[in-house]
Amino acid sequence: MRQGLKASLLALAFTLSALAATVGGVNLEDSATVNGQTLVLNGAGVRKKLFIKIYAGGLYLPAKQSNAAAVMAADTPRRMVMHFVYSVSKNQMCDAWKDGLEDNTKNPSAEVKKNFDTLCTWMEPIPKGNRLVLTYVPGTGTTVEINGKAKGTLPGKATSDAILATWLGSNPAPGEDFKKAVLGK
Repeated sequence: MRQGLKASLLALAFTLSALAATVGGVNLEDSATVNGQTLVLNGAGVRKKLFIKIYAGGLYLPAKQSNAAAVMAADTPRRMVMHFVYSVSKNQMCDAWKDGLEDNTKNPSAEVKKNFDTLCTWMEPIPKGNRLVLTYVPGTGTTVEINGKAKGTLPGKATSDAILATWLGSNPAPGEDFKKAVLGK
């Protein structure tokens, strides 16, 4: 009996040590492995609309970085994980992507616009408790996973930068507080 209790306590301690942050009631892991490289949780925040919490988001990078321009300039793997604490529709997601692109990417190329259109077609309702994961790998592009299902990969760093700019740009859709939080400020 004591051995089972010890094993359970050890497993719990290991699980808790792997959690870097609890944000908006969501536990975020302290790291993620992308293409064989360990990324660290750079920061995490809660996306709110009015007084409603929509999602807890975490930005994962190869090393901590608090400068948005430096994050955008680096051609290294990165991941944005959004844990939804409020259900959203496909249309709400598409509108958010379109607004984020328009507000944060000046003169996007035809390829970036096309990739955002594709991203919109991949959207689906995201129920409370599910995730949207966007993972950029240099030379490959940004892989999109919704509700645990891989949707596809959007090519190009410019598209990845435009996606990331929706959170880190001059007019971030989730707001300045979210931007500061994912930059670890």
